[in-house]
Amino acid sequence: MSFLVLLLVLWVEKFSSWRQRIQQDEPWLRALARMERGGTTSDSPWLAITLLVGVPLLILAAVLKLLAPLAYGWLLLPIHLLVVIYSLGCGDLLTALGPFRDSWRRGDGEAAYLVAQRDLGVQAEGESTLLSNVQTYLVWQAYQSFFAVIFWYVLLGPLAALAYRLLALIVEHGQSEALRERAGQLRHAFDWLPVRVLAASFALVGNFIAVSRALLHEVLSWDISAAQLAAGAARSAAETPEPALGEAGVTTLDSLWQLLVRAAILWYAAIALWTLLF
Repeated sequence: MSFLVLLLVLWVEKFSSWRQRIQQDEPWLRALARMERGGTTSDSPWLAITLLVGVPLLILAAVLKLLAPLAYGWLLLPIHLLVVIYSLGCGDLLTALGPFRDSWRRGDGEAAYLVAQRDLGVQAEGESTLLSNVQTYLVWQAYQSFFAVIFWYVLLGPLAALAYRLLALIVEHGQSEALRERAGQLRHAFDWLPVRVLAASFALVGNFIAVSRALLHEVLSWDISAAQLAAGAARSAAETPEPALGEAGVTTLDSLWQLLVRAAILWYAAIALWTLLF
């Protein structure tokens, strides 16, 4: 069923607007805001995480258990599909990058800085650092909004995919430093394995030797962040040149996107093969 769900996810992504309708975070964000107003997130961050993440998981687990015996389990298919689509990141990544790409292509570094800060939340001290940070943003957003969710769904099912999504929302929207720190620790644990599988995928569809040289000594490190590891592997695999203002800089974003697409195709092929054999 997992591979069928992933195929339907692609169809929804490409040919419908269901994703925008399904990905409604407002009820959950209101619950987060109520806890923050009550002081729970600061005084008892682990309790807040248990309630914000654990309660939705318990509800989902109960629904899955109730529907499993019915209609030979086929009623689980729409539930799996809804959970996976919701767990994917909101927004269109290429659309969000559009204004930055236009400004960078024109050679307008100041405008590129402003739109990167406004649209992407990316800041930097100089033009070379700005482009590098946007490259990291591109790889990281693709990882957290697609690859990590798909990895945990295939490995452990919809509960793990939803847990990852909710932890990401806490890290992104939480106002309490204690809450974000605890959620970040859990998310770091969630990211450790899938980001390394993605780095290996980059090596297979890109420059294997360059990725090996750049990351071999860090691949088992617990301290390196998932964003740093993913971006470093992607730049090495795509043989990204030094940042440059103009068309050459935009080309690096295109090459990284194509690398991500090839990695996604590799993952789907591997999942299909696994499904056929096992």
